[in-house]
Amino acid sequence: MTDVYTITLKNCAFFARHGVYPEEEVLGQRFYVDAEFDVAAGAALENDALEGTVDYGVAFKVIEKTVTTSRHLLIEALALTIAKELCAQFPEIRRAKISVRKPSAPVPGILDYVQVSVEHFR
Repeated sequence: MTDVYTITLKNCAFFARHGVYPEEEVLGQRFYVDAEFDVAAGAALENDALEGTVDYGVAFKVIEKTVTTSRHLLIEALALTIAKELCAQFPEIRRAKISVRKPSAPVPGILDYVQVSVEHFR
């Protein structure tokens, strides 16, 4: 079966210490993550069963653990790590698109946030 469907988790918020500068590690800040997965439909949809699909409560926990227990200099690297962790946890995921927003980026100007998106394909 080649059918796929998409699951999206939007605006997941976590406090973490990612960034290039030493003060970012010391102070930390809030990061926001959007995750979009293309999932192979398999029999889960026909059977209306959790087995064979992505439990988005577990997916949230994978994202949370990755964001809060690792340290990355670049949010690009963080996004890729999240995508790879999700694909490792859920073999049904065919594509994971992860966006990480950093609202308090150390940029000498006024902006809402910096965002990076990474797509990882299986």
